[in-house]
Amino acid sequence: MKRASSLALAVVILVSGTAFAAETIKIGLMAPMTGSWASEGQEMRKNVELLAEEQNAKGGLLGKKIEVVLEDDGGDPRTASLAAQRLITKGVVAVIGTYGSAVTEASQTIFDEAGIVQVANGSTAVRLTEKGIKNFFRTCPRDDEQGRVGAAAIEKMSAKKVAILHDSSAYSKGLADEIRALLKVRRPNVVFFDALTPKEQDYSAILTKLRAAAPDVVFFTGYYPEAGLLLKQKNQMGWKVPFIGGDAINNPDLVKIAGKDAAEGFMFLSPPVPKDLDTAEARAYLASYRKKYGEAPGSIYGVLAGDGFRVVMKAIEATKSTAAYMLSGHLKTGLKDFPGFTGRISFNTKGDRVGELYRVYRVEKSGDFLMQK
Repeated sequence: MKRASSLALAVVILVSGTAFAAETIKIGLMAPMTGSWASEGQEMRKNVELLAEEQNAKGGLLGKKIEVVLEDDGGDPRTASLAAQRLITKGVVAVIGTYGSAVTEASQTIFDEAGIVQVANGSTAVRLTEKGIKNFFRTCPRDDEQGRVGAAAIEKMSAKKVAILHDSSAYSKGLADEIRALLKVRRPNVVFFDALTPKEQDYSAILTKLRAAAPDVVFFTGYYPEAGLLLKQKNQMGWKVPFIGGDAINNPDLVKIAGKDAAEGFMFLSPPVPKDLDTAEARAYLASYRKKYGEAPGSIYGVLAGDGFRVVMKAIEATKSTAAYMLSGHLKTGLKDFPGFTGRISFNTKGDRVGELYRVYRVEKSGDFLMQK
């Protein structure tokens, strides 16, 4: 332990000295550029790099240009811890990301002990902000909020028997537990609660078990690659039971994997998708994004990464500092109702975003995601 503490101290000294002498202000981006969630990582990169480019055209921050330093976490906790260690040796003053809760959890302590603010964009597991990590924030909501919306959606469907399927990850299992606990109070009978193995190609066995439980609805709390396959293979079985999912299923690749016929009618919870962002700031930004990349952003999590980048820039501007204690202090007490692309942003003392964001979406016959009233 003593040797580890000495190494951590050496890293902090190195980072502090590098940041002081740097000709640019380096902001890290940790994202899944490879692996099952690579499309999310690509969106995160596009949003953050565009915002950095726009800010640099205005003169940068504190008279210096912003430099985005990218590290690939591969959507894997072990890779993430190595990516985090590489970032802290490169003089970054803050880090945006990452997407998956278990992946973020592998990096939290590393950044915090190095005195670096981290703003996650898709990591909703409740426990991430219950540890007292002072330099951790997230622009996405928490699973307890998502659980409340999910339980209400199931209740609205008048389902008497509910199956809950997760993938054992920190995010998926946590959300599944939240929903099961809430349904016990609301009284629908949970007739199935189990996990699949992520990244498999054949889910016929788990689908057969689900079908035998005869649920009125299945709630899958995992990620979009597995959701797409479940919908595709459920359709091939001729099983018509409705599926609903959590916010990790909000990705256009869901429809590509499942096919439009199989995906039609599927519902999921999510912060508003990019096309439904309606503030003046959001509309102007979406136009800028289309001009830069020739298309609109496909994922809200890339936009949430952009909002994380923007609140860090705001904190640096407001405090005229890149010190973590100054940035964290401002984000918790000085940042109120910041006009984010995804809505007004404030943080509580735990680093959680304040306010409700979740909506219910339905996949239409066209493959589009339609927000439900």
